[in-house]
Amino acid sequence: MGRVRATTLRWRALSSFDVTNATQRWRIDLAYDGRGLHGFAEQPGHQTVIGLLRETLTRTLRLLAPPQIIGAGRTDAGVHAFAQVIHVDLPPRLFPDDRGEPTERLIRSLNMQLAGRVRILKVQPVTKEFHARYSAQWRAYRYLVVESEGPALDVTAHLAWVTHGPIDVDLLSRAAELIVGTHDFRSFCRRSPGTELSDPLKRNVSEARWRHVPDELGIHPSGAPVLRLDIRANAFCHQMVRSLTALMIGIGQGKLPISLLSERFESGDRDGLPTPAPAGGLALIGVGYDEFAGGPSGFVG
Repeated sequence: MGRVRATTLRWRALSSFDVTNATQRWRIDLAYDGRGLHGFAEQPGHQTVIGLLRETLTRTLRLLAPPQIIGAGRTDAGVHAFAQVIHVDLPPRLFPDDRGEPTERLIRSLNMQLAGRVRILKVQPVTKEFHARYSAQWRAYRYLVVESEGPALDVTAHLAWVTHGPIDVDLLSRAAELIVGTHDFRSFCRRSPGTELSDPLKRNVSEARWRHVPDELGIHPSGAPVLRLDIRANAFCHQMVRSLTALMIGIGQGKLPISLLSERFESGDRDGLPTPAPAGGLALIGVGYDEFAGGPSGFVG
């Protein structure tokens, strides 16, 4: 009995890693389909991006404890990402044997288990100074709007907001120009617990533009016009893009005055603003890093 126990303990020591002794920081670029996930951050009792990653990494690398994962930013339930970035501290040697290049092997194994809910795009070692959130210089999102009468097909609603027209693109563009720059966005952000309503939420938006795009994927069966918002900032607060999108679409539909944007930057008042646009139309498409940190993610320069 003692020999069996000793053999079992020796096998565990050879085949399992204690994440608390990790010395290598890894950057992982990933994408995910927001449908069926309760957002990015871990929530007990709900399936989230971080929850799936911690569980899958622990199983794949035989870790003794789930690793801590830090992301470039959080996304709400239903929001997609094509260029999310996380960092995680793992053993410098990912596998105890040499059956294939370790990072490629990890990517293949994780993607097989995640089965399309989350897709690992790249795994690379980085220095301890790299931080997925604090090293990021900017984040970029896109939002899709289909100009059509509802109700939308489920598949369309998971990719875009279907809302009636006509929508004046010139008015949308003028509204987007007002967003660029440093402003107090507390009127357009859901407050975090423990913060005061009077606390400013200043963010610097470096790009915000609307344009018509061809529906090359055929997301709407009638070929209705598709509008795309591209927005980039040093950081975003909770529901900021969706709240701004809802207000700008209201302006483009002629329901709301364009002056409302500037007024709310000054007052910080959230009352009476439209409900945030649906989550399905929003996707994280890029995160900006210096070259020392591996450069930007996604397809945004």
